[in-house]
Amino acid sequence: MTATGGPRSRRVTRAGQYLALLAYLAFLGLPFLWLVSTAFKPARELGSLHPTWLPEDPTLANFRQAFAEQPLLQAAGNSLLAAFAAALTAVAVATPMAYVMARRRGRLTAAATGWVVVSQAFPFVLVIIPLFLVLKNLHLVNTLTGLVLVYVTWSLPFALWMLTGYVRAVPAELEEAAAVDGAGRLRTLVSVTAPLLAPGIVATALFAFVTAWNEFFFALVLLKTPEKQTLPVVLTHFLGAEGVADLGPLAAAAFLATLPSLVVFAVIQKRITGGTLAGAVKS
Repeated sequence: MTATGGPRSRRVTRAGQYLALLAYLAFLGLPFLWLVSTAFKPARELGSLHPTWLPEDPTLANFRQAFAEQPLLQAAGNSLLAAFAAALTAVAVATPMAYVMARRRGRLTAAATGWVVVSQAFPFVLVIIPLFLVLKNLHLVNTLTGLVLVYVTWSLPFALWMLTGYVRAVPAELEEAAAVDGAGRLRTLVSVTAPLLAPGIVATALFAFVTAWNEFFFALVLLKTPEKQTLPVVLTHFLGAEGVADLGPLAAAAFLATLPSLVVFAVIQKRITGGTLAGAVKS
């Protein structure tokens, strides 16, 4: 009974896992497919009482209208600049901090770990007023520099937590061998640890980039000049005074707003996988 029940139980478990994965993919994919379909539908199909999944008469009119009504390219440039700057800065700051937290044990490390955990519990609304006052005193309100600082501050705890786990996965024996060969702490970090951390650094940077790219609340509060607003804020301009959405152009603009994250992930995903395997072989 045990011999025959074991493989059957594993098959049932695997089938359940596949079903759960398919349900999750449908949960993520169907809204995106509906968004793409809506972006290419003409106005008469958008107002139809019997909507269809695929547009019967595809059109690019929604995209032309979206670009004509709002400065999407300028807003996308602001978002890209803020997201890339926040991702690079967060990784540059978090990597040495994560190394110290992973390799050194003590009260300071425990306090830093507690700060990482507690900081994730604070909602946006609770911290926006202190952040606004600090940026106002620094004359950084309504600037992309101030917004980048906020993004770095907000993503740094999670980035630090992620990278600490990656550092702990690197065998300490490799660093000890480098020290025996005469390498200093900085040289060991750059030449030995950092290459093995490459997949973790890339994954952390991707997380920080996507977080900053999709962020709306801070950008709405801190940026007032239309020329400096990011793409998520500009998307709200497709809503009328009474909350009625210009559905076609909004869907077209939202579809374009999702592309950078998808492209960045598609490009980096293979590098993350390849780097993970290479790191495992080196270890």
